[in-house]
Amino acid sequence: MKITDVQAIELSIPQDKESPEVPFVWGRLSQVIVEIKCEDGLTGYGEAFGYGTSKAVAAVVNHTLKPLVVGQDATAITSLMRGLFRKTHIWGRYGITTFAISGVEIALWDLAGKRAGKPLYELLGGAASREVKAYASLVRYPEGDPLIGEHAQRALSQGFGMIKLHQSEVESVALAREAIGDDTPLTVDINCQWTPLEATRRAIAMDEYDLTWLEEPVWPPEDYHGLAAVQEGSGVPLAAGENACTAHQFQGMLEAGAVSYVQPSVTKVGGIGEFLKVAVLAEAFNVDLAPHSPYFGPGFLATLHLIAHTGQAQWIEKFYFDLEINLFSPPLLPREGSYTLPDGPGLGLEINPEALEKYRVRE
Repeated sequence: MKITDVQAIELSIPQDKESPEVPFVWGRLSQVIVEIKCEDGLTGYGEAFGYGTSKAVAAVVNHTLKPLVVGQDATAITSLMRGLFRKTHIWGRYGITTFAISGVEIALWDLAGKRAGKPLYELLGGAASREVKAYASLVRYPEGDPLIGEHAQRALSQGFGMIKLHQSEVESVALAREAIGDDTPLTVDINCQWTPLEATRRAIAMDEYDLTWLEEPVWPPEDYHGLAAVQEGSGVPLAAGENACTAHQFQGMLEAGAVSYVQPSVTKVGGIGEFLKVAVLAEAFNVDLAPHSPYFGPGFLATLHLIAHTGQAQWIEKFYFDLEINLFSPPLLPREGSYTLPDGPGLGLEINPEALEKYRVRE
């Protein structure tokens, strides 16, 4: 079945005013939706990571990948992706090029499911569970801001079973732990700020408040031996992987003994097929899977199917704020902190056409 068109749709959607306050520049969230059409009339949708880089990622899809994809067989996903990686490697194996490839690949799987009349999880071999628990991924607040505890407690009251902070000071971790009590899992994402020596010292201090994991404490993120030293020196379980692309980088991470939790991001790693390779590696190295998924579009849906299918992850990450329009029709909403796996064909839900039309970035 030949592909007739590929386009990246750049969206900019404001935050829902009823959501918890987000005190940073993301008053509007940029996203890149990849739309692929086939000669049989079907349309598939994917998502390429585009926070802060939406124009560049969209340009790679529209001007680099499209000529390589149009006219190809949409059902030959594995060979088509292998070809894209080989033909684009001179522009960089990791980063923006791989983000764009991820969006194309997810859209092809959406098409495959629609053509077969089956949801993604069935195409992959079934689901270990139809329910996936969510954790609330809070945005970064000023250190020591009372909003940290307030929003952590509010998320808990809404049914979310774990809280993630994006803070770097012990006082902020203490605020959250006091708000949620001793029994709720708590994680902290540092976003690659520290040297291994500093990370070890700070990890020990933060672990007074019983961390489930400490995420990406070391700069640069590919310093896997530095991460391994922090994990061994502090005794705190580490998580990383949202900045890794392809299974090859994850193999290096795991061989170094860097983490206890691997965090592939389906919109960055290379798509669904590459995510599954990482899941196999995680199982082989006996570490847990904790996917990175602070998304609102097809990337979130794809992650939901992958978690349900593999049965290797306990949680799906949910950004603790909403956008003023839901990207799906009908809307995808948590119930008591959990998501029910949608069972429509492909990714399970249709893209909301109003969102594509009203919030499309036009130049």
